[in-house]
Amino acid sequence: MKVHLEKLTVQTRKEMEMINITGKVEDVVKKSGIRQGIVNVVTMHTTTGITVNEGLPCLEEDTLDTLRRLVPEGLSYHHARYLDFDGRLGVNAHCHLRGMLTGNNALFPVEDGKVVRGGRQNIYFVEMDGPLSREYCIQVLGE
Repeated sequence: MKVHLEKLTVQTRKEMEMINITGKVEDVVKKSGIRQGIVNVVTMHTTTGITVNEGLPCLEEDTLDTLRRLVPEGLSYHHARYLDFDGRLGVNAHCHLRGMLTGNNALFPVEDGKVVRGGRQNIYFVEMDGPLSREYCIQVLGE
C-alpha cells in the first residue's frame, strides 16, 4: 500500500465562506500516482469544516445562512470565558459549533487514478472564524 499526504494552506477572506477545493483534491490524487484506493480531506482547525455539496453560489450562501440561523452569534455560550490554558477570552463558541455541523473531513474512493464523486458533488473548505490563514490535509491511500 502506498500513502501520499499533502498539507495545503488556504487564506480565507471573510468571516464565513465556502471555498471549493475540488480541483486541489483531484490534483493531489493525480500527483500521488495512486490508481485504486481512497482520498481523505481533513481540516486542521476546529472552527472550519470540510463538506460536500453542489457547486452553486446560491447554495453556498444558503448553507452559510443556515449555519448562522442554527448557531447564532451572541448567545450565552459556556465557552465565552477566560481560558486559563492559553490566556485568552473564548469568544467564538458559535464558530466551533458551526464547524461541528459541517464536519471536519470528506472521504472519497479513488478508481483509475481519479476521485469517484457524483457529477454535482464538490468538496468545500468552510471558514467559520475568518479571515485567517488555514491548513488542511489531503491523504491518498491505495495502490
